[in-house]
Amino acid sequence: MTLGNAITGEAAGVPFTALPPAAGDEGRAPLVVTWHMLDAPRTHAAFAAALPLTGVHAWRVHLGLPWCAERSLPGGQDALWDKAREDMLMACLDPMARQAADEFPGVLAALRRRLPVDDGPLGLIGASYGGAVALRLLAGGRLPVAAVALVNAGIRVRTVMALTEETLGQPYAWSDAAEEAADRLDFVARAGEIAARDPQPPLLVVSGELDDPRLRRDAADLVAALGERYADPAHVRLVSVPGLDHPLAERPGVEPAPQLPLATVVDKEVTGWFTRHLRAG
Repeated sequence: MTLGNAITGEAAGVPFTALPPAAGDEGRAPLVVTWHMLDAPRTHAAFAAALPLTGVHAWRVHLGLPWCAERSLPGGQDALWDKAREDMLMACLDPMARQAADEFPGVLAALRRRLPVDDGPLGLIGASYGGAVALRLLAGGRLPVAAVALVNAGIRVRTVMALTEETLGQPYAWSDAAEEAADRLDFVARAGEIAARDPQPPLLVVSGELDDPRLRRDAADLVAALGERYADPAHVRLVSVPGLDHPLAERPGVEPAPQLPLATVVDKEVTGWFTRHLRAG
């Protein structure tokens, strides 16, 4: 499958797939940036196909995570799993989220030079562990953000670690440094930092009904923690999608593929959220 109207390239060394606003739209448009899953879809191109958001009047730019697709380590997926077995949190998850967040200001500047996007607040979307990147930027408080959507997101890295322990079949040896990293990547605990933003960006949390119950609990906890702190609790919403498991595409989810019916449901929810809130931000 190809995305006929897509623009592909690199921005400050980060590969991307960009989808323009609908045909007939003129002038500069808002920018929505996404970070993909480590499950399917696990590349920026595959995520663009799974969640194209064609109804959103904005440029949707899907960024590649560190160590994925074109940025894979020498040795590819096997090398990434070797890093995971070495130290899943300190050698893999923490530096991945940190690098993706740290490189984003340069990426944003490069995108604004290349694409006809406006200089207004951004839309942020993160799915699975890509959600940790979006939340890290959101809690950091520097970038102007109009609206946010998370899909089956990694909201607490301790939950992600529990899941990876099961996948790898070995317990994780927690160190003081790992505990500190896990605190940085616990966005329920950091809900106060998100709510301290002015204005408070509307935030949608999409949770698959069949996703792991621990991830679903984290999604509910984040919405509850923000709802207590937001001036308008309606600006924080949790949506449960019946029948949706964790991935948004058929595995392995490396290449673009036709949108799955359940991904269409997610697309509709996210499109509605950004249609209501993107320009208002």
